[in-house]
Amino acid sequence: MQREQWNSRTGFILAAVGSAIGLGNIWRFPYMAYENGGGAFFIPYLFAMLSAGIPFMIMEFSLGHKYRGAAPKVFAKLGQSIGLRLEWLGWFQVFIAAVIAVYYVAIIGWAMSYLVFSVTQSWGADTNEFFFKSYLQLGDNSPTKLGDFQFHIALPMTLAWAITSLAVYSGVKAGIERASKIMMPLLFIMVLLLIGRIIMLPGALEGLDYLFRPDFSKILDAKVWSAAYGQIFFTLSVGFAIMIAYSSYLPEKSDINNNAFMTVLINCGFSILGGIMIFAVLGYMAAEQSKPITEVVTSGVGLAFVTIPAAINLLPIPYILGPLFFLALVVAGLSSHISIIEAVVSAVIDKVNISRKKAALLVCGLGYVTSLAFSTNGGLLLLDLVDYFINNVALLTSCLIELLIMGWLFKLANVREYVNHCSEFNVGQWLVICLRFISPVMLAGILFKNLINTIQNGYGDYPVADQLFLGWGLIAVMLFCAIFIGLVSNLHLPEERKP
Repeated sequence: MQREQWNSRTGFILAAVGSAIGLGNIWRFPYMAYENGGGAFFIPYLFAMLSAGIPFMIMEFSLGHKYRGAAPKVFAKLGQSIGLRLEWLGWFQVFIAAVIAVYYVAIIGWAMSYLVFSVTQSWGADTNEFFFKSYLQLGDNSPTKLGDFQFHIALPMTLAWAITSLAVYSGVKAGIERASKIMMPLLFIMVLLLIGRIIMLPGALEGLDYLFRPDFSKILDAKVWSAAYGQIFFTLSVGFAIMIAYSSYLPEKSDINNNAFMTVLINCGFSILGGIMIFAVLGYMAAEQSKPITEVVTSGVGLAFVTIPAAINLLPIPYILGPLFFLALVVAGLSSHISIIEAVVSAVIDKVNISRKKAALLVCGLGYVTSLAFSTNGGLLLLDLVDYFINNVALLTSCLIELLIMGWLFKLANVREYVNHCSEFNVGQWLVICLRFISPVMLAGILFKNLINTIQNGYGDYPVADQLFLGWGLIAVMLFCAIFIGLVSNLHLPEERKP
């Protein structure tokens, strides 16, 4: 079966950037910077981008481009070259992508609902009460006792699945690339418009001062460096099959190094724009309510669906700025969701050798049915618990295993030779040093800390049984299924492409 290709380099970069830019850029990065030294955080963040983000992106782009397949096929071929069966790692990454896709769509659905609410600010004055009680109808539920089905949440989730399904069903050129060419420029324009208006508001500059004020005493804190590396791995969509799948559609002559640099730099640049937008709003909110900004700064879903709506209530022309903000959230979420589903669909196509349309319908259909669990009273609790274990344990483990295989069992010099042959400018020995030493050491430290903390303290106030079942149990099942599929593999492996 002839593999599809991107129609243009711009289309590929926008799609890759669309995958990397997600909700985390808007609600996670600003808080991480604020908590870890403000302006001083950008020093370890920049170092992490250069020593982990760009090298990892170059490596995954080279793997997809060279072996022309999704993650399972790529790792199966890699394993052949070193005498190991590694297809299971590709499937483990695909399962990570599948689980993330299933709960990520719920947040997109919430953002779609809030896009409608923002026209009239129908969330009222008490945005906390509205989000948790009126909208989510969160009661005395748990991740395993979900309660009643919520149609008003399922409806926007259905719309999100429909948009993603259409993009993936239509193919790389007609669907994913076309959607990315519309969504990414739109996203940047909306964020720039928001910044242009909000930055002029009273208190906005004080908010930016809180974000960017450097606390150089934190530069020597290992936790700050850990946070910087963690943010880079979380935000770039590496380590869970997406970038390998996307780069497998690159034409023969593609500038891999340039593409990787542009993807990472644009993503990190957007994170900074997101930080400017969010903290300008928070600074204005603090000024209007005569509160210190430390009392209005929050992280996670609380920032997007409680704090920002409260700030929108105070903004001039909220009926314009509110919809702009939530439309930006929806677009950022959808672009990432499309890429996550494509990673799964691409693997199914390789494995079963069926048409894209059948694979898209199968994956999206199963994903949609499963995701309805997140449209219940306890959907937020289920999402919170699963998200923690997938991101802090499964994804980081996947990234570390991939780095160790590539850095110590495979000749990284071959990767460097390959990408330099394909690119307009060469990367030096730093690529090998970063992938073999710096990135694995930092990632191992972060993962070890997460494992020790989770084993000793658990996560949140969730019952131990729920954490064993939906956390550790889910990861164990994913790993078992990945190894089983890898052992009974019948993938058709392509011949290695020489530079």
